[in-house]
Amino acid sequence: MRKPIMLFVAILIATFSFAQSSGFSKLDEWTKVWREGQQTYFGYPVNQESPLHEFYEWYLSAGMDVINLNNAGDPMTETPWRMSSHAFERDVIAYFAPLYGFDKDDVWGLVTHSGTDGNNHGIYFGAKYLYNKTGKQPIVYVSDEAHYSNMRLCDLQNLEVRLVKSDSMGRMIPEELEKSLDVSRPALMVYAMGSTFKGAIDDQAALNAVLDNHPEVMVYRHVDAALFGGYLPFTAYKDMVSHSQMRFDAIAISGHKFFGLDSPCGLFLCTREIYDNQNNYNVTYLNGNMKMINCSRDAVQPLKFWWLIQKVGYEKWSEQANQIMSCTAYLKEQLEQIGWPCWSNAYSNTVFFKRPSQAICYEYTLALGYDDRFGGELAHVVVMQHVTKEKIDRFISALRKTR
Repeated sequence: MRKPIMLFVAILIATFSFAQSSGFSKLDEWTKVWREGQQTYFGYPVNQESPLHEFYEWYLSAGMDVINLNNAGDPMTETPWRMSSHAFERDVIAYFAPLYGFDKDDVWGLVTHSGTDGNNHGIYFGAKYLYNKTGKQPIVYVSDEAHYSNMRLCDLQNLEVRLVKSDSMGRMIPEELEKSLDVSRPALMVYAMGSTFKGAIDDQAALNAVLDNHPEVMVYRHVDAALFGGYLPFTAYKDMVSHSQMRFDAIAISGHKFFGLDSPCGLFLCTREIYDNQNNYNVTYLNGNMKMINCSRDAVQPLKFWWLIQKVGYEKWSEQANQIMSCTAYLKEQLEQIGWPCWSNAYSNTVFFKRPSQAICYEYTLALGYDDRFGGELAHVVVMQHVTKEKIDRFISALRKTR
């Protein structure tokens, strides 16, 4: 009887904690909106089943909530400075490096503030690497449907960028890359591993073949795998995000998407060759050479990542990844059965379709898009762990009623 009673008490405590008033009506109303909308949050790539409840219980009980934590410095360089979570950050990098096809002895990485922070490092490292190797500023090539952060970061870093046309499904067209390529300067390629709206994956093999036809062009490849880099390593398609298979030099992955961390963070990984050819900034008070962009960095996110590795791990992430793929196929099948125009890319957990009523878009927090080639106004669902078949059935029922 002890276990059922303990479970009942835990549920009561959890229910009470959600119902507790903060004493501020504005804050309570804001919390209510999120609690009510959490389970129908369909349009954006966020895992709404964050498994961090026990982490916060430990965090509070250990008194960590009253300590200012900071991971300043290079996490991959051991220093005598003991006030950081660098040791846990190194464990995280060591765990994930093989999943993305990196040799543990030939990788550099860090836990980033976000996917955009990872892309910022990817583009910055690529630009410095190519310039230091050739003495020429590279040109950045990225598809016109890739995440907008890549274009914004090129603007921030004052880099020339060429938007390469994508096909109707959002994939960079190899023939268009050939047309855009300037063989007199190095090429900094940004590959989209899941475009923002259509969930398109650039065909790295076909694009690499174009670049291989121009051996006179030095190339650096960064993969923006914010969402898809989360679940693909745990599927039969893991080679798509493998450095050893796809020859990319760096990759950025989000932690707050598939992995379920409850605030923005991510991973950035690159080869030691890339990291060793960055500009040097020796910082005495940090006892090291600081080549990355950030100085102060969040020390709690590496702890959360480390915690999830211990508590969730490979087998459960594999189950979740395959559930996501299964539910994505199920959603598309159900839309087709009711005659609702819909499309999805291979290996993607994103289904885009004719935009439904404003009420449904609001209730299910759908992301909106527009493309004349697909009839104009569109919306999409990103199938995450909380988007189950039962919830999909309710969504389809709501769509059917509007017809």
